[in-house]
Amino acid sequence: MKISLQNLLRLGSLLMVLLVTQAPVSFAAEGDLKLGVQTWTLRNLNFDQVVEFCVKHKIKYLEVIGNHMDPKAPLEETARKKAILDKNGLVAYSFGVAGTSSNKAEDRKLFEFAKYMGIKVIIIEPGDYKVLDHIEELVKEYDIKVAIHNHGIKSNYGNPAVVRNLLQHRDQRIGVCLDTGWITSARFDAAAVYKEYKGRVYDIHLKDKKVHATENGDIATDTFIGEGSANLKGLFKVLKESGYSGVLAIETDNDLKDPTEHMTKAIKFVAENKP
Repeated sequence: MKISLQNLLRLGSLLMVLLVTQAPVSFAAEGDLKLGVQTWTLRNLNFDQVVEFCVKHKIKYLEVIGNHMDPKAPLEETARKKAILDKNGLVAYSFGVAGTSSNKAEDRKLFEFAKYMGIKVIIIEPGDYKVLDHIEELVKEYDIKVAIHNHGIKSNYGNPAVVRNLLQHRDQRIGVCLDTGWITSARFDAAAVYKEYKGRVYDIHLKDKKVHATENGDIATDTFIGEGSANLKGLFKVLKESGYSGVLAIETDNDLKDPTEHMTKAIKFVAENKP
């Protein structure tokens, strides 16, 4: 059976239409910075409401917290939620900040959950550096990346120099979750810190904080993205230059009953300031 060039072109056009109409919602274009959401931002919503919110705002990538998916939940519950995400074109690309244990068997459950979900990176912040020993073993076994988060300068990981030292002799799949709000609260420049990690940043929490000096030390308060002290425009520039392929997960520590305004302003800020 012969197919004319004209019919072949028509068939190709039809296939393209079908692919486009079936494509999941996504804010980012090809090669663009990928926006997602850290569902801590949506912690006052239940799982179904989170799905509805993300579809509405065309946010494809979710970094899920335990409020919305429990790694230790029965497989049936995890499978049901995964099916809902898949149906709506959403991707749980990450989980965290995940609790860790001194017990390797307990932490294995986290990696089993990640494997089942297709999660690419797990965000952790162990209270004890020794936990990284068995975490590294699990990273090698499951071939799933781990990124170390920090909650400000008082965190074990608040100083980037400390984190770089911890990573120096670890498997390359162990890296950093750069929280732009918390790193700013410690008076570091997010763009400079990103560059200093030399390719070991595997996830970014897109957050902004306004930092004020007081007699009792610095005070940092969350703001809308782009209205705080974080050097986000500089960060976007170095992300583009370095070919960062991870996600910028929109996040705030403010307790929002309705996160709509925060989300829409964040999306607008990135759209207007990305290189």
